[in-house]
Amino acid sequence: MSEFVCFNSPIGWLRLVANENALIKIEFVDEPGRTDTSLEILQKTVQQLSEYFAGTRQHFDVPLEMHGTDFQRAVWQALRQIPFGKTVSYKDIAVAIHNPKAVRAVGQANGRNPVPIIVPCHRVVAANGKLGGFSSGLWRKEWLLKHERAL
Repeated sequence: MSEFVCFNSPIGWLRLVANENALIKIEFVDEPGRTDTSLEILQKTVQQLSEYFAGTRQHFDVPLEMHGTDFQRAVWQALRQIPFGKTVSYKDIAVAIHNPKAVRAVGQANGRNPVPIIVPCHRVVAANGKLGGFSSGLWRKEWLLKHERAL
């Protein structure tokens, strides 16, 4: 059984979905929903996101339960290795997962990341340094990158 809570971040409302053991999903939503929870994993996620946006946290340690294909999970694991405040290209991720020709597939897996920010898909840019895509809006990706670089 999953539960959710909404968190008001500098880049909009985030709907955090978890079960008793792990965070499952972060979604950008237009309307706030429930903002309090008794579920410990959601409380921990809200705390860590608050610290991240305040500039006092660079790494997250909430347990995650990410559902996807083996390929997607490999990409998401590689995303977690990107250092705070740094960017890499889609090709860099493809090489990191030992599939250098899978650049487009890496982009698709990146776009299906169920827990953005915590799994930092925003740190992946095009080979020419341009932002590329971000399923939740390029302005959010740009904000997150500027936030991290400023720290």
